[in-house]
Amino acid sequence: MALYYDPVAGLGEDREAFRGDWEDRLWLNVPGPFYGGGTDTCRTGRDSAPRHVLYGGAYLTEYVYRQPGTPAETARLVEAAERDPLLGYGCDGDARWTPDAVREWWRDRGRITEYLSAHDWDEVDWARQGVAAAVRDYASYLAGGLATDVRIYLHWLEEGRSPAAGERLPDL
Repeated sequence: MALYYDPVAGLGEDREAFRGDWEDRLWLNVPGPFYGGGTDTCRTGRDSAPRHVLYGGAYLTEYVYRQPGTPAETARLVEAAERDPLLGYGCDGDARWTPDAVREWWRDRGRITEYLSAHDWDEVDWARQGVAAAVRDYASYLAGGLATDVRIYLHWLEEGRSPAAGERLPDL
């Protein structure tokens, strides 16, 4: 079984929903192919992909806090992208992230933890989408399993393939 699932490989025509600009990418996005960059503020993303999308930044725009790991999860993220009236999601992260940039993001992740803990997320959850619970999920992911996922993604970027089970993963 492959450790890295390439969600972009099967996008096909769904790729049209991803027109976000890398330069507009919110710093809260986790490394990977998908990101929120210049999305709207209508807060529709969590309706479609609640385990992958959160709202943040100066205007509470949408960002990807967990990359999809299955075709079903990818379909939910595609739906979130399609529902964004600004088509602000991107799917070209694999061509944009470099191993050095991923490692820099990882070194600076404390900034994200601080940001997540500095807000009253129940107060901004006027759409009642469980934002506070998702923020706790992201914080837990940052403190736990994300390290392995980022190392697997680094292998993908450096080697152009999924690591085999038991294969040594790159250092962060």
